[in-house]
Amino acid sequence: MQKLIYAAGLVCLAMSLALIVTMGTDKKLAQIGARRVPERRLFLMALLFGAPGGLLGMYFFRHKTKHWYFVVGFWALTAVQLGALAWLAYRYV
Repeated sequence: MQKLIYAAGLVCLAMSLALIVTMGTDKKLAQIGARRVPERRLFLMALLFGAPGGLLGMYFFRHKTKHWYFVVGFWALTAVQLGALAWLAYRYV
């Protein structure tokens, strides 16, 4: 079970890093007026255990912070995902 928990943590870390990069890329594309990363893709990456990175990327790049559904959604997903990882670690490690 410990290997599964470590794997879940690594997936969360990898998806978070991917979402940080994607948020930065989308911000750059917005600044130059190019075709953007769809919001649906950003939320999908957050849903697939990347929400902590999306939250960090959102505030680091100051991107999507005026959209209430991103702020609320990313905070909620981050709380659920980190809470689930913490509970698994507490329960099985």
